[in-house]
Amino acid sequence: MTMRRSRGDGGLHWDEKRQRWIATANLGFDPSGKRIVKRGSGRTKTEAKNKLKEVLRDHEDGLAIAPTNYTVKDAVTDWLAYGLAGLDPSTVETCTLLSQKHVIPSLGARKLRDLSAEDVDRWLAVKARALSTRTLQSLHSCLNRSVKRAMARDKVKRNVVELCSVPQGKAGRPSKALTFAQAEAVLKGAEGTSMHAYIVLALLTGARTEELRALTWDHVFLRATPDADPPQPPHIAVWRSVRRGGDTKTRKSRRTLALPARCVEALWKQFEDQGWERLAADDKWEEHGIVFSSAVGKPLDATNVRRAFRQALKDVDGINVDEWTPRELRHSFVSLLSDRGVPLEEISRLVGHSGTAVTEEVYRKQIRPVIQTGAVVMDGIFKRTQER
Repeated sequence: MTMRRSRGDGGLHWDEKRQRWIATANLGFDPSGKRIVKRGSGRTKTEAKNKLKEVLRDHEDGLAIAPTNYTVKDAVTDWLAYGLAGLDPSTVETCTLLSQKHVIPSLGARKLRDLSAEDVDRWLAVKARALSTRTLQSLHSCLNRSVKRAMARDKVKRNVVELCSVPQGKAGRPSKALTFAQAEAVLKGAEGTSMHAYIVLALLTGARTEELRALTWDHVFLRATPDADPPQPPHIAVWRSVRRGGDTKTRKSRRTLALPARCVEALWKQFEDQGWERLAADDKWEEHGIVFSSAVGKPLDATNVRRAFRQALKDVDGINVDEWTPRELRHSFVSLLSDRGVPLEEISRLVGHSGTAVTEEVYRKQIRPVIQTGAVVMDGIFKRTQER
């Protein structure tokens, strides 16, 4: 004999309009006296009952019932809109680009509740065939933070992305350095271009591109002051960068660098050229006090610098501009000093690293002097022994 349901157990009925089975459960009344009813729907009776059990489980766990059609795209879009507030514009731009190009097209249609660790593992494995490990880490971070935000808002029970590790990606192009002959060709080839002073300064001082883009004229001192105590040669104060807040990369990156004569000459020419550009721009000129600016005084971004750099060196013999980037001028600075036997500690101070370990790790291929101290001392010791 069929058992009658207890009062309040709810029911199961066919919804003609939705063409689905609806399972319901009555959970009492809220403080206003309104009946609390939870529902689950499905194409079959069993599916509807299972959905209702899932809803009731969430209710018992104290979770808000998220829409069953909430997708990965919804979570990522919400994170991009509200989860990046206050971050540097370049960070926001990068996260948006990665999400829209890689995350949403591949996983966006997946319902967030149905997203599994296997889905994420397979997605990262496919991406690893074409992308670097660094980019894969960024993609994983974007998805992880999106799902974490959704979980905090009761859209999903757990974050499966945190359970997935990032695979090894495609090997990136290693950085390289100009030889002395190539460096001379680059300096000569850049003469007469808008990037001449920038290239000279980057190659002969080792300043980062983010530091040069933020360099202002009030931090440039082109006249020596021999009467000062101590005497001061021409120099630049590398105290700012285009990073968020204007700070340099590390505390030791804030440094004052003496200028080689070639840099002084190039900066005087830059000052003069910028004066003519200011006159030509007239009312369109925007005064920011920066050394390297556009034709109307605006700050340069990384894309501007990269494009102008390649344009300036397109006719230099022996240099394929598609294979070089502005930051490799800094690598070349380290390489040239290293070739001349400058100690690692001094190179580290000049490039603004927090210690020699950073210099050696980042510029390992550019650190080339043979360590001769032991051999020289031993030669001296055993030479004296033989003389006895």
